[in-house]
Amino acid sequence: MASLLLLLLVAVSLGGTVAASARVTAVIVFGDSTVDTGNNNQIGTPLRSDFPPYGRDMPGGARPTGRFGNGRLPPDFISESLGLPPLVPAYLDPAYGIADFARGVCFASAGTGLDNATAGVLSVIPLWKEVEYYRDYQRRLRAHAGAAAARAVVRGALHVVSIGTNDFLENYYMLATGRFAQYTVGEYQDFLVAAAREFLAAIHRLGARRVTFAGLSPMGCLPLERTTDALLGGGGGCVEEYNKVARDYNGKVEAMVRSLRAELPRLKVAFIPVYDNMVDLITHPEKFGLENVEEGCCATGRFEMGFMCNDEAPLTCDDASKYLFWDAFHPTEKVNRIMAQHTLDICYQQGVL
Repeated sequence: MASLLLLLLVAVSLGGTVAASARVTAVIVFGDSTVDTGNNNQIGTPLRSDFPPYGRDMPGGARPTGRFGNGRLPPDFISESLGLPPLVPAYLDPAYGIADFARGVCFASAGTGLDNATAGVLSVIPLWKEVEYYRDYQRRLRAHAGAAAARAVVRGALHVVSIGTNDFLENYYMLATGRFAQYTVGEYQDFLVAAAREFLAAIHRLGARRVTFAGLSPMGCLPLERTTDALLGGGGGCVEEYNKVARDYNGKVEAMVRSLRAELPRLKVAFIPVYDNMVDLITHPEKFGLENVEEGCCATGRFEMGFMCNDEAPLTCDDASKYLFWDAFHPTEKVNRIMAQHTLDICYQQGVL
């Protein structure tokens, strides 16, 4: 009876209705462009997607929101599946307020990484700043709904984290005078895993109790990396060096997550094996109705992303649902939906939901 009264108190305090699932109060998002729902629109960075054809398949009509894709991202689908709003708003978007953020909020920034130095490459929001926004969000939520209701929202929320690819492809391998000169790739993996552990412990201290942490995809199979390999005289296939780095890193992250679960028994955290799911999509595209898993839909699909993927770019495909990738780096909405369901399946299997 007491738990029912608390649930009703949260609903009334927030001025909204209880989510259909009654199990998750909100979806709270951290990370990079795979989950950024529009924060980069509001900062001084060249890494943006608030123009067409980005967002051309958004529900309700073409609308570039700052999401790096043709439509919705995994957190949007996760939120909808849990009976929450179908779009998770970006924290810096002035069109939304704390009443909206009480049911879902995104702090992610395209181009960022676990390594604070990665965010500096394209002047985006570093992960430590995302945590600061999380603190500010909780302050605003307490002022809006009261301390007890705010605490219930945070503890009942599913925290979605997707980050790490930029640390390797945008930082380590691109900037030869930076981390590449400081660390072997194995040492850099360890550096990033330690940063991930510190981040998870930090949001746990702030009240997070249910978390999904995505592993790296087979980043050597991104269209941009295939193109780069071809230009350097390779065969233009998946770059195995990068894929091995992703697999090794994922193994270390998964071990860290197991250790953290034992150390923090109140924290339910699920490692999401994105790598395996993406390999299945690449290897067996016919199972998912995909026809092209090597190039993006936008422009030539080989190297364009951001401002190079624009409405004037020729050759953009008519039907993105036949493609794994939207641009040379990011999946299509169809694949994002698949990834979202994969994340939810793992959460249910591991008792996070």
